[in-house]
Amino acid sequence: MSKLRIIFMGTPDFAVKSLEALHKEFNIVAVITAPDKKRGRGQMVIPTPVKQYAYQQGIPIIQQTNLKDESFIKELSSYNPDINAVVAFRMLPKEVWNLPKYGSINLHASLLPDYRGAAPINHAIINGEKQTGVTTFFLREKIDTGNIIMQQKINIYPDDTAGTLHDKLMVSGAELLVKTMKQIETGDLQSRPQTTVCKKEAPKIFKEDCKIDWSKRGTDINNFVRGLSPYPAAWASFKRNNKPFTAKIFAGKFHRETPTKPIGTVVAENGNFGVVLPKGLYEITEIQPQSKKRITGEEFLRGLQKGDVITLDD
Repeated sequence: MSKLRIIFMGTPDFAVKSLEALHKEFNIVAVITAPDKKRGRGQMVIPTPVKQYAYQQGIPIIQQTNLKDESFIKELSSYNPDINAVVAFRMLPKEVWNLPKYGSINLHASLLPDYRGAAPINHAIINGEKQTGVTTFFLREKIDTGNIIMQQKINIYPDDTAGTLHDKLMVSGAELLVKTMKQIETGDLQSRPQTTVCKKEAPKIFKEDCKIDWSKRGTDINNFVRGLSPYPAAWASFKRNNKPFTAKIFAGKFHRETPTKPIGTVVAENGNFGVVLPKGLYEITEIQPQSKKRITGEEFLRGLQKGDVITLDD
């Protein structure tokens, strides 16, 4: 077992794989994660995925809201950490990231400096990228701007969604973080400054950002849906017999063809369900109407009554 003393900081599933990989080879002296929250319809208090793993492994857990609190800083110091490993956590104050002997290393799900921000996986697919990756870098004052240590490229395939790419980057990122820590331990670590220019950003995505713009190209709409599936999910407004309803759209296909119906027409007949675009049809294959379960496009059609008319509500 390595003598390198690591404090791990993270919260969601994406971070668990890294914690698990580090725990197998290094000395994780403590885990910092977000406080438990009420979740779901029953509003049950659920611990974070990182906390659940740390608890199972008997690793000391700290859940702190104010990261500048003096007692919290003192508690961190008591673990005498050599380095902080940060994965999918909140922004840290200098008092925290500068505390360990070697500082703090962050794992980011993009090839920095591109896609700095909270949603790099989503934005990479939305923008039609063919490649992305993971980066380990030293934390500094400005978010995602510290010296780059290592990077690993990952291809984005036409059938990838934010969900499938998330899982690939989660595994690749864990492996890269272990390699980075081994470099630190052996003294072979080298880093390079990032360029100051970030041409492609990845800001946090809100619900209002997820509405489909049917005036865009079919390939752009397809990338938009893929990049938001399964979370937070693209959505659209429709009318059923002039009664408005919204629906999340998780998957579809763009068929390039000459339109035979007016642009913006919702096709919902003869096994076809989609929206007519200027250069083809966007077929909706997975949908979740409001207050209902997620179903296929075919299942949605089978649930319609004879004579029902579906239109866009824009």
